[in-house]
Amino acid sequence: MKQSSFLFQFMKNPKTVGAVLPSSGFLGDKMIEGIDFDEAKYIVEYGPGTGIFTNKLVKKRNDGTVILLVENNLEFYLVLKEKFKEESNLFIVYGSALNIEQYIKKFNIPYVDYVISGLPFASLPKKISSEILSNTTKILKKDGQFITFQYTKYKKAFIEKFFNKIDIKKEYRNLPPAYVFNCTIQG
Repeated sequence: MKQSSFLFQFMKNPKTVGAVLPSSGFLGDKMIEGIDFDEAKYIVEYGPGTGIFTNKLVKKRNDGTVILLVENNLEFYLVLKEKFKEESNLFIVYGSALNIEQYIKKFNIPYVDYVISGLPFASLPKKISSEILSNTTKILKKDGQFITFQYTKYKKAFIEKFFNKIDIKKEYRNLPPAYVFNCTIQG
């Protein structure tokens, strides 16, 4: 997808498309650096957009690892369907991360090791963000990780209501620079 098309999707859906440009490969590397690909069996990605992070997940995962993508933008969903049509153990849902429990049941995913998120929590309504994060805590296995990026630390306190341990790293080589939040529940 061309960058101008990505910009168009942002202008058309500013609350659900969180950036004017796709994420950089550098941000993608930082998003997946904490994943133990030797052990990960089930990975979910919310809001994969054009698949920048997905490409990296597909290249690093084991053959048996299942990846489930949840995309609610029809244009991006169609791009993903075409881009990953040859991939085995990769499922793409056109829908909302709010319904993640329904989707994992549909694809016989018993739990999730990692949830990677490109969702713009800063622009999503608080009630929707709360439901998505609450549902995420329900599907993650013990010690599972929720990894998201945001352009500010503004939502850190909000995310801490769901995950009591958050490690933050900044990626400057992204436009705009972004913070990667690696979130777990301890205790």
